[in-house]
Amino acid sequence: MLSENAKQTVASAKRIYAEQLRSKLESSDLGKYVCIEPKSGDCFVGETFDAAVNQAIDAHPDCLTHTLRIGHDAAIHMGVLAQ
Repeated sequence: MLSENAKQTVASAKRIYAEQLRSKLESSDLGKYVCIEPKSGDCFVGETFDAAVNQAIDAHPDCLTHTLRIGHDAAIHMGVLAQ
């Protein structure tokens, strides 16, 4: 279960992505990952989930962040695709 603070972080990061980052990042960095620190509005793009998150941790070690996969509904897909 997510804390209220975590829920607010997710909602704020998704809003920043939708309103400020989506069109730019989907045209230049499709398939990469973006980690957003919503209080500052800073975003960190990486080729991998870990790369984006580690950049954010280095810049904001005490802050909650949220990571999205650019152009996808989820950052990580788990399971098997039935065919």
